[in-house]
Amino acid sequence: MNDNTLIKAESISKDYVLDQYMVKAVKGVSLTVKMGEFVAIMGASGSGKSTFMNILGCLDRPTTGSYFLDGRDVSKLNKNELSFIRNKKIGFVFQSFNLIPRTSALENVEVPLYYHSSIFSGQKNRDKALKMLSALGLKNKENHTPSKLSGGEQQRVAIARALINDPILILADEPTGNLDSRTSYEIMNIFQELNSKNNITIVMVTHEPDIAQHSKRTILFKDGRVIKDEPVINRTFASEELLKLPSEII
Repeated sequence: MNDNTLIKAESISKDYVLDQYMVKAVKGVSLTVKMGEFVAIMGASGSGKSTFMNILGCLDRPTTGSYFLDGRDVSKLNKNELSFIRNKKIGFVFQSFNLIPRTSALENVEVPLYYHSSIFSGQKNRDKALKMLSALGLKNKENHTPSKLSGGEQQRVAIARALINDPILILADEPTGNLDSRTSYEIMNIFQELNSKNNITIVMVTHEPDIAQHSKRTILFKDGRVIKDEPVINRTFASEELLKLPSEII
């Protein structure tokens, strides 16, 4: 495998049994994603894009085919090994933020650090989480619970949480789906800067063409197959007046 290849899917298929019927959600998908790419996956509801994203995130296993992440065939790992991969190599950002409601922004960001006790402890965890929140424009918001934060602020907390274990890959599932237009562009600006300045690979599911235009490459799913895979020609860049991040976040 090329050393620059982060994701390699080989003939990935995923079948489900639903009401005694076999549903073929993904049908023989093969593709690669290089380190440092920013990829948008698009497709209508039922196209297979979310199922494929779950496989990339080690949240589900393919029925057939192989999935290599950072050179390792993760489709054959056991549950504990997959859990470690999810915690250490992948950061997840969701449409609904998935923050713990009665827990502060700081504590939400710290959560992934506690899955493996060998990482840090106590004050080191707190210092790293505080630094991450500050870098994402949330200084002095660390003690706020999600209900005291705007949608955009909640998504920034979620991004900080996704970054806290220094992942090599961010998987974002409709990250702007619950946000207004301006806030959506702010979030896309964060992703663009993470990708360009920190060289973090990003794979994002979105149904919004204007959001996909912020990526470098779009992959279109239909009926469980990839029908289009092409670079973004007229790429959109978020306004320079929006949030600017330090040159190094991680």
